[in-house]
Amino acid sequence: MEPETPRRMPPKGRNPRLAASLNHAINGFLHSFKMERNMRYHVIVAIAVIVAALVTHVTRYEMMTLIIVIAFVFCAEMFNTAIEALVDLVVHREYNETAKVVKDVSAGAVLVAAMCALVVGYLVFYRRFSNVAYESVHSLTNLPAYVTFAALLLVFLGVIIMKSLFIKRGGTYVQGGMPSGHTAFAFALFTAIAFVSANPVASTFAAVLAMLVGESRMETKVHSFPEVVMGALLGVVITVLVFEVVQNVIL
Repeated sequence: MEPETPRRMPPKGRNPRLAASLNHAINGFLHSFKMERNMRYHVIVAIAVIVAALVTHVTRYEMMTLIIVIAFVFCAEMFNTAIEALVDLVVHREYNETAKVVKDVSAGAVLVAAMCALVVGYLVFYRRFSNVAYESVHSLTNLPAYVTFAALLLVFLGVIIMKSLFIKRGGTYVQGGMPSGHTAFAFALFTAIAFVSANPVASTFAAVLAMLVGESRMETKVHSFPEVVMGALLGVVITVLVFEVVQNVIL
């Protein structure tokens, strides 16, 4: 009989099962982030919320609440991804009404979690942003009416310049390409409304509408996610610079 090969014992202080479980969990989160577009949205929004919380000096309990609702949204989206993968594995490519109901219900759970997070974020940041808006409203009300139109014109020129730099062979300036012009204008208008109105409610509605514009550009497959993000950044940055320059330099 051949002698048995001695088993290799794991190093002291290490739990191989725990390490493997942790690796599987990290792989699951990364898979959800890579494969699910909505998960990438959630991560971007979570980063923005945490940065805003640090800048506005939220309390410890408010930060704890924000972290809990962020984790709640992440878990809901990951469960939704797992359920959709399981349904696709069982049903394959055939249409099944029960499978549709399962997917719709799991997506509804993500919507409930996102709405809960939106309400919590509104309650946490409303007073802080309204105080900032109230302090700046007196100086902003004296800005000339043409400032918004000037910002939109500069956004338009910026979109044309970037499209000319990144346009693909056979492409057009008005259909697709880097960046998304519709998204740039939508976020420029949102930023202008936030400056001029100094009203958190109006600014929130304008932000939601701007995000819907970006979402529609991706749903129709006219633009990709990076093109929409670049358009949003372009609209916000140019509009902020115009208002700051006019307020602090010209006036």
